[in-house]
Amino acid sequence: WQVDRTEVIRTCINPIFSKLFTVDFYFEEVQRLRFEVHDISSNHNGLKEADFLGGMECTLGQIVSQRKLSKSLLKHGNTAGKSSITVIAEELSGNDDYVELSFSARKLDDKDFFSKSDPFLEIFRVNDDATQQLVHRTEVVMNNLNPAWKTFKVSVNSLCSGDQDRRLKCIVWDWDSNGKHDFIGEFSSTFKEMRGAMEGRQVQWECINPKYKAKKKNYKNSGIVILNQCKIHKMHSFLDYIMGGCQIQFTVAIDFTASNGDPRNSCSLHYIHPYQPNEYLKALVAVGEICQDYDSDKMFPAFGFGARIPPEYKVSHDFAINFNEDNPECAGIQGVVEAYQSCLPKLQLYGPTNIAPIIQKVAKSASEETNTKEASQYFILLILTDGVITDMADTREAIVHASHLPMSVIIVGVGNADFSDMQMLDGDDGILRSPKGEPVLRDIVQFVPFRNFKHASPAALAKSVLAEVPNQVVDYYNGKGIKPKCVSEYESSRTLAP
Repeated sequence: WQVDRTEVIRTCINPIFSKLFTVDFYFEEVQRLRFEVHDISSNHNGLKEADFLGGMECTLGQIVSQRKLSKSLLKHGNTAGKSSITVIAEELSGNDDYVELSFSARKLDDKDFFSKSDPFLEIFRVNDDATQQLVHRTEVVMNNLNPAWKTFKVSVNSLCSGDQDRRLKCIVWDWDSNGKHDFIGEFSSTFKEMRGAMEGRQVQWECINPKYKAKKKNYKNSGIVILNQCKIHKMHSFLDYIMGGCQIQFTVAIDFTASNGDPRNSCSLHYIHPYQPNEYLKALVAVGEICQDYDSDKMFPAFGFGARIPPEYKVSHDFAINFNEDNPECAGIQGVVEAYQSCLPKLQLYGPTNIAPIIQKVAKSASEETNTKEASQYFILLILTDGVITDMADTREAIVHASHLPMSVIIVGVGNADFSDMQMLDGDDGILRSPKGEPVLRDIVQFVPFRNFKHASPAALAKSVLAEVPNQVVDYYNGKGIKPKCVSEYESSRTLAP
């Protein structure tokens, strides 16, 4: 289905098209795109008459993770000619910056009979349709005509909808316990004007009461409102980090405990059917297919747990499924699938179901990454398991530790076991704590039972488990004050315009 087409560029073999295509980006989906180039003869603008010069297919994930993607144009029959196409991506929205403002006032009008006014300040954004939206109301400072209100934070979006020249209406009131607050005065401003208070300077406004101004001859004002400081905090988006070169390191861990059933038996969760992938493979491919676009080397470490492994047949909870402990990486998602299928006959399924060792293993890589102090690698661990975890206390401890690191954990429950324990690890319904009572720093676990998606498409499963990842990445790096690795050219050109 055709989204859009560029302008026609006449008699040119190296065209640069000016037309921009705007596409919504969803990390948790594979968004396949096809670009086609046609040569239109001068007297026709219809594609029927045009010569097809070649096409290129890719995913939106590939474009944003490389920021600039060049590929050969393929003719019919997928033959590559000499021509190529280059697609460049930049993010349009993503203005989540927030501002810190601190206001005070002096010589406000006294509205109270027995004491001084109790002033508070309200800031409204004036919308395009002239309606007013309250952005912030300060606290009340009692009995004070020279109040200093507490510093507050507000997002640029809610303050001015990303438009620096949008009018802001500010009103000072004298608080009254009966709710009938007295109007002291008002003034108008813009975010652009408030930014004047950035480098230790102040911005001041006269607070005007229009009634007094009309009636009193020598009326000056009802006080002065002062903005003592305006600090802008840059919030980077998920795409800022990805386009800045942050790689998603994807690791898989597969449950080989005996409760899965003997892989040679068709009832086993590990049964390799000639035509029908089992649930482990379905879940692995669904999630892996998305993550692989964001990993430049396409090498994925894959581990198993809960089996006795050759040659000594000792139980291991973090063995490489390619049996190469020095290099557990498999080439592509297909490589993981092949390693999984070839290791099955060599293992003895055993137990118990301990997942803390594998979380600790990935956490070790993630903590080495923190020494770089830059956003270069974020780790996603996909754990596929059929049952109840036996090392719950250690697992909770490992997750609390991992919540301080650049990593997220996705657990997919395969089969029909009782997964109620798992729901506890997914902190959506309360804060997960370690056995010592230490809370997680951020919610990094997403748990999903595969059976909820048995009859849905693989895309629905991936969407459900990966939807939270962009926010987890952003929360981690913004929380640590880590900027995108190379603040790309496009970001510095990104203005506050919506």
